[in-house]
Amino acid sequence: MNRFDFTPYRRSTVGFDRLFDLLENQGRAQGGDNFPPFNIERRSEDAYRITLAVAGFRSEDIDITAQQNLLVVHGRKRDELGDGQMLHVGIANRGFERRFELADFVRVEHAELADGLLMIDLVREVPEAMRPKKIRIGGERRLEVVQDGKDQADAA
Repeated sequence: MNRFDFTPYRRSTVGFDRLFDLLENQGRAQGGDNFPPFNIERRSEDAYRITLAVAGFRSEDIDITAQQNLLVVHGRKRDELGDGQMLHVGIANRGFERRFELADFVRVEHAELADGLLMIDLVREVPEAMRPKKIRIGGERRLEVVQDGKDQADAA
């Protein structure tokens, strides 16, 4: 397994620890299980959809948990034995857990299970205080100098 060493970058950056941790954790997770397969779709500038192929699972078998910067999808398959004897089992009949790291201000808006696909819609909602603002140049301003608790204009 190839691992990229972020140590030189950690020495020369400040405040990017979380980013490097995410990259290292993702590198470790890539060697694991790829079940169930999934797609990530960008539907608009601030809307995303994660689609997981969960054939054979019912909505009661799946738990979706959203917490700060993490979305966890957990599936538990119930043991259902039919009346007959299974000669071949080719359909995955196992539980799973999928974790998705979410960016700041991303929340789960809706989840739906249809035709063996679990669709989870995500929306990024940046608070007004965090949005970029235009700063006007050359606006009129009034300069007041405070001296000994009194305005300079009052001292004259």
